[in-house]
Amino acid sequence: MTALVQFRDLTLGYERHPAVHHLSGAVKAGDLLAVVGPNGAGKSTLFKGMLGLIKPLSGSVEFSGLRRADIAYLPQAADINADFPINLYDMVAVGLWRSTGLLGGIGRKHRATIEHAIEAVGLTGFEERAIGTLSAGQMQRALFARLLLQDARVIVLDEPFNAVDTRTINDLVALVQRWHGEQRTIIAALHDLDLVRTTFPDALLLARELVAWGKTGDVLTAENLLKARHMCEAFDEDAAACRVDAA
Repeated sequence: MTALVQFRDLTLGYERHPAVHHLSGAVKAGDLLAVVGPNGAGKSTLFKGMLGLIKPLSGSVEFSGLRRADIAYLPQAADINADFPINLYDMVAVGLWRSTGLLGGIGRKHRATIEHAIEAVGLTGFEERAIGTLSAGQMQRALFARLLLQDARVIVLDEPFNAVDTRTINDLVALVQRWHGEQRTIIAALHDLDLVRTTFPDALLLARELVAWGKTGDVLTAENLLKARHMCEAFDEDAAACRVDAA
């Protein structure tokens, strides 16, 4: 299948301190790819580099028939300002910006599309709720509704299931599987290795450097997970923070 995103000897970091070292590999069209690794392995940094939010220290990210505008991105919950004075409906509606423009009006057709997205994530009746009053699970559902409206070819999810209830996880995983069935490309950073094994056919194991990339069963071996932990500990002065659950 066609390689949509190509990493070529990519090094990323902050203030010239590398967080991802010399990564090479390709994300293919239609991939359902989990990015896993210890805390501090560089998963979020990789996503920010791919999206152009930080510039490479060396190497490159190349796209084939894909613009960054074709990528929908869900950052970690900690990066989202839940105190912003906006209700759920308006936050979800932001997902239409590609078709309406940032200052574009929302007509009847758009309102129906927004309502359908809210219904699809189980939040009908919450439209007027301020986002600051939502639970973690409700907030994540709302963010997935916004992704639905973006209708993107590539969807990047950074720890989308952290701190949410099991029912919400199951519902949102079903959405991810629906997107995959629509031939969209999904890349998700995850900690739950059991979920990765049951849902994601491909995995990238990162520990600042590439440990393994391929079929999930071949990547998430005990040997590779131990190697990732040791690599993380070698980079991090606080070795106790570098942990991968091999369950």
